[in-house]
Amino acid sequence: MFHGQSDSPTVEFHRYPPIGEDDWRYGFAVGQVRSLETRMLSRATLLDLANADSADAALDLLSGTDYALPAGGRGTEQIEQMLRDKRTEVRRRFASLMQDPLLVELLEARDDFSNLRLAIRRLVTERPIGVDYSIDGSIPADQFEEILQAEDFGRFPEHLQEAVESAVLGYYESKDIRRIDYELDKAQATYKLRRARELGCEFLCSLFRIQIDLINIRMMMRLKAAGREDRNLFLPGGFVGIDKFLHAMELGYEAVPPVFFATPYFEVVEGGIAYWATNQSFLRLERLCEEYIMGFLRQTTALAAGWQPIVAYLLLMEQEIRTVRMILTGKYNGLDVRLILDRLGE
Repeated sequence: MFHGQSDSPTVEFHRYPPIGEDDWRYGFAVGQVRSLETRMLSRATLLDLANADSADAALDLLSGTDYALPAGGRGTEQIEQMLRDKRTEVRRRFASLMQDPLLVELLEARDDFSNLRLAIRRLVTERPIGVDYSIDGSIPADQFEEILQAEDFGRFPEHLQEAVESAVLGYYESKDIRRIDYELDKAQATYKLRRARELGCEFLCSLFRIQIDLINIRMMMRLKAAGREDRNLFLPGGFVGIDKFLHAMELGYEAVPPVFFATPYFEVVEGGIAYWATNQSFLRLERLCEEYIMGFLRQTTALAAGWQPIVAYLLLMEQEIRTVRMILTGKYNGLDVRLILDRLGE
């Protein structure tokens, strides 16, 4: 049994952490979600897309699904707009099914942090304003650059004020744009976990701690691959103590998986390192991280009622949309089928 550890052991589990209890206010909504889940793309469909001879052939396979494009609208811009519209549709459906607006607000914060990241990067690199901000956050997308340029951070909620200050300060201290990502990752993880605990959401606490662990695993692998010695980039709050990642940094690749043998992430680390050793790529690691999270989300099928299956549906649909984007992008760019399949996983 794995003993979760952040500051002190708080959770014990074998494969996945707890998901919380049924909430019968959501009985009807969960029934709707179960119906919607039957329309999700099957594994076989995704494999057929990956093995399609061309982008047009892949789009033909999607013609009978919710991802169908109108005739004559198969350019990359039309595809990207279709995927964005699909994501917005899913998020609005999620919000309509939820009876707890504070949980919706917590999930919307992901887009606020994403928009903030993009706006800060454009500010410090003096890149022109683009059109790729998300419209699904709690703050209008067009306000981010306006607020940053005026340095009127007080218009942000408190958690974003703290995030922007630490990100901008970190960048100007080091002139390293990666500090923006690290500071925002840390601020976002801290905010989400704190808020989930305040709301008493066991499922979200488990999810957010898993996400912290997987961010740290990816960070460890990238630091080792780059030969960097940055030891202060690991995020606190996960189930796995930071000391394990620091210890793994001192070892050769072959000795790293045993460090995580007593954690739920042994297969993630072992598979990611094996693929890296052969291909010098993190494709498999990224997929294994996704598969672990999706496995956790699917534990919500054990609940007859509750908001957890609705959150799981949202996140699984977002992952499906990203997967369709990845496959179609690969097809348009002539990416080798083997690489697409490696990213898609077994």
